[in-house]
Amino acid sequence: MTTKTNRVTLTQHRKGTEPTTTLTSVDEVELPEPGAGEVLVRTTWLQLPAVLADLMRPDPGLPMPGFEIGATVGGPAIGTVVASNADDLPVGTAVVHRLGWQDLVVASAAEVFPVHPGLPEPQYALNQGTTAYHGLVDIAEVGPGDVVFVSGAAGGVGSMAGQIAKALGARVIGSAGGPAKCAYLVDELGFDVAIDYRAGDLAEQLRAAAPDGITVFFDTVGGDAFEAAVKAAAHGARFALCGALAGQLDDSEGAHPRLDIMTAIVKELVIRPFSTLHTPEQIIAWNTHYGQWLAEGRIVYPATIVDGGIADAPAVLDGMLAGAYRGNVLIRVQ
Repeated sequence: MTTKTNRVTLTQHRKGTEPTTTLTSVDEVELPEPGAGEVLVRTTWLQLPAVLADLMRPDPGLPMPGFEIGATVGGPAIGTVVASNADDLPVGTAVVHRLGWQDLVVASAAEVFPVHPGLPEPQYALNQGTTAYHGLVDIAEVGPGDVVFVSGAAGGVGSMAGQIAKALGARVIGSAGGPAKCAYLVDELGFDVAIDYRAGDLAEQLRAAAPDGITVFFDTVGGDAFEAAVKAAAHGARFALCGALAGQLDDSEGAHPRLDIMTAIVKELVIRPFSTLHTPEQIIAWNTHYGQWLAEGRIVYPATIVDGGIADAPAVLDGMLAGAYRGNVLIRVQ
């Protein structure tokens, strides 16, 4: 017997600023019965990270493969096992998978991972903390007394990075677009200062927030944010470059900020771009702290939840890329 399912398929590669809805289609396909060591999983949650936009390009230039034409698109998801031929994954088990935007998936036991039972809710397993933790701890070596500036702080990575920096003992400044997002950073995520990059010269605002200079810059944006951080940096400041949202959807200047080389030399800035490969060591390092910090109330799970279905994922991704949401963007599959 076979089972029918809906999936989102890539129909053409992204070349500029095309909306995802024009690059994808929703197709009904048939799935085989799960074989030995396999499970049938019904998807209940989807995570929509910004990197999906890059993976839809013909050559994403990332340390991970892009999506081929005709392939199922999408990122991490959570589902419930509804049929099982795997002893360690009984029916009813909540699992994480990376098999894309599909209502149902057949997967081997090696392709799904049980949600940690210590998390308050299954969707808490869909987070971008591994990237934020690796960048702050391994790349920037943040510790007590640091003054950390996080660009794109209301996004999925930035909202977690600011909280992690606070948990590590730093003073944290975040930038976001608009009063509502800035209030969210301070009132809900515990940032010390929030800067509205739309409200004036970013470098001047940053200097006012950190008169003695920032010692760490966690950058998810590039563009003006990077240039402002160079101007406001303290001597020996460490820059952890995580993303370039300012130019992620096209080849605009946001992807190519100007580096004031003489200022960087005089200040002896340490600039380290990095990729998080989600190695077992990186995942274990983050998860070791994640559950503990949640339980202690030192961090919260920053997320926007959209109720919908698999077919809504492309439009929600477009909204996220346009700044319509804050924190980790999830679809609760109805």
